[in-house]
Amino acid sequence: MLEFKGFKTVIQRTFLIVIAQVFTVFTISANDHADSASHDGGFNAGEMIMHHVLDANEIHIADGIGFPLPIILYTENGLDVFSYGQFIDEAHEPNLTYSSASTNNTYAYNHGHITQISANGDELAHAGWGVNKHSFLDFSITKNVVGVFVILLIMFSLFLSIARSYTKGIGRTSAPKGSQSILEPFILFIRDEVAKPSIGTGYQKFMPFLLSVFFFIWIGNLLGLIPFIGGLNVTGNIAVTMILALFTFVITTINGNKGYWMHIVLPPGVPAWLLPIMWPIEIIGVISKPIVLMLRLFANITAGHIIILSFTGLIFIFYGTSGAGVAYGVSVGSVLFSVFMLSLELLVAFLQAYVFTLLSAIYFGQAVEDHH
Repeated sequence: MLEFKGFKTVIQRTFLIVIAQVFTVFTISANDHADSASHDGGFNAGEMIMHHVLDANEIHIADGIGFPLPIILYTENGLDVFSYGQFIDEAHEPNLTYSSASTNNTYAYNHGHITQISANGDELAHAGWGVNKHSFLDFSITKNVVGVFVILLIMFSLFLSIARSYTKGIGRTSAPKGSQSILEPFILFIRDEVAKPSIGTGYQKFMPFLLSVFFFIWIGNLLGLIPFIGGLNVTGNIAVTMILALFTFVITTINGNKGYWMHIVLPPGVPAWLLPIMWPIEIIGVISKPIVLMLRLFANITAGHIIILSFTGLIFIFYGTSGAGVAYGVSVGSVLFSVFMLSLELLVAFLQAYVFTLLSAIYFGQAVEDHH
């Protein structure tokens, strides 16, 4: 286990965490206030919150500072690849249109959606399959896609470093060092406190998935708390949580033994006349498990971000309605509460990764246990 060396070290690290969180709160405030001014100059709290929570075609760092991402569209006239920056005007607003020289298609960007338009500005099609003859497929690299690659890069770096350490014998005959000393307690925790008790015999074959999903969610949750790197809110995207839950569902279904399926098709102790009623209930129970996994992770992560951003937005709401004096007073409470919520979100980041992994392990255990 990792231990702090003395009370002085604890105080120093706590102070650094608080300073980092205060900087994070003010970064959210400054950047999103500049980005969320409505056309009449007022502050639009809803737009600021949605801008941070939802996916986007750019990585936004600060006002006027961002990295446009590639837009990849497959249309009836061929493949179009161009930068999101083609839609950005001098005020850093997506008000422009883009005409492709290769396919002669013209595109517009409306509230996060790319549409194909005609010469007079009428909408011809939007992304989808078979909506109409002009429909196209959108394979664009969005902010969440970049976030997924960042998480995978971090995971590969950490795991390869640990693997090299074990290859050299470090951690077997001597104390683990570096990233190995940090991650080894978590790896052992997932093995001894999650996989073994929940799955039992044969837990080893599920360990790669359980470790992968735990660290993916945990790292993704932590990245979502760092707005000054673009607010990579990967685990706050329901599409990502749906895929993670789908993996759990597929693995559970594939590994389900005869006893598992017999308990669904022929529940023990149930009269034959009651089986037609029990079958829909059992099927709903099987399907609801991944749905619960998906919604729990998505809702908890998104709710935490919305709460923090809402209290941050109060500063600028009061500034616009009651003046600077009241806003300064509100800002003290908002910043303190936001720092508290960020501290709580650090715990939630770990807990949500743990809960998702634990429930997945329980579902695996139910699928492979011996039924008598």
